Amino acid sequence: MLRQALLGLSRVEAIKSASVKLPITRPVVDRFIAGEHTEDALTVTGQLVASGLRVTIDHLGEDTTTIDQADATTVAYLDLLAALGSAGLAEHAEVSLKLSAVGQFLGREGESVALENARMISIAARTAGTTVTLDMEDHTTTDSTLAVLAELRKEFPDTGAVIQAYLHRSEADCRALATAGSRVRLCKGAYREPGSVAFTERQAIDKAYVRCAKILMAGDGYPMLATHDPRLIDIGAELARRFGRGKDDFEFQMLHGIRPTEQLRLANAGHRMRVYLPYGQDWYGYMVRRMAEKPANLGLFVKSLSSRK
Repeated sequence: MLRQALLGLSRVEAIKSASVKLPITRPVVDRFIAGEHTEDALTVTGQLVASGLRVTIDHLGEDTTTIDQADATTVAYLDLLAALGSAGLAEHAEVSLKLSAVGQFLGREGESVALENARMISIAARTAGTTVTLDMEDHTTTDSTLAVLAELRKEFPDTGAVIQAYLHRSEADCRALATAGSRVRLCKGAYREPGSVAFTERQAIDKAYVRCAKILMAGDGYPMLATHDPRLIDIGAELARRFGRGKDDFEFQMLHGIRPTEQLRLANAGHRMRVYLPYGQDWYGYMVRRMAEKPANLGLFVKSLSSRK
């Protein structure tokens, strides 16, 4: 019930409006978010890469409602990618992109706007020497996001996909995406979804995650297992062994600030371990969904929001 309540809060505009006016306090910035600016993202990325981790960087922002907002987000990614290339970090750091942040919701032309902006970002990523992964959002955007993915992959076959295991459709989507060269991030899912389209109980979600992981591991693509769950991490490693994958043939992914010791342990054991690193000013929705995934983090978040120091 707490998870569902928190996911609902991530979309409540009145609470969002009040929260974003509060100063971002150091505990939130340091533990969960790289900071507000490109320079902050580069600094934290450099630290993570130096410790043996890989990174995927998300410029925070979604539900864009104007062309100007979509253009601003696109420019932010172009600047970030140029900076990653100049800093020599592109080999170990890519970017994650929400299509809603670059125009997907702008009426009938939204998908076309998002595709064009994503194409520009993909060109910048290729120039820098890295890749783009398209984040997945709530179920109403799944078909559109997969359609944009298909178009981008005609020119940029290394564009990453994301599948949320809790959706009833996800096993079929995994089968369709488990092809040679296809990078697929598998996560549980972080949006409030109705039972008609998604599993809502923890045990059912975990079982769905394992079924999807089996499909991806048995396929010809490159699975990226995004989970903090120790049991699912162990299952993922065992599935990789079962299907003859070496440690370079898949990777684990976790959020910045969640289980950092485990992240380092996996990297030190020779696994590819990638950290999802957010930065930017539009942090509210991201933070609330993280609290929903791991309610134990709620205390730190509330304490940070209530601080005036």
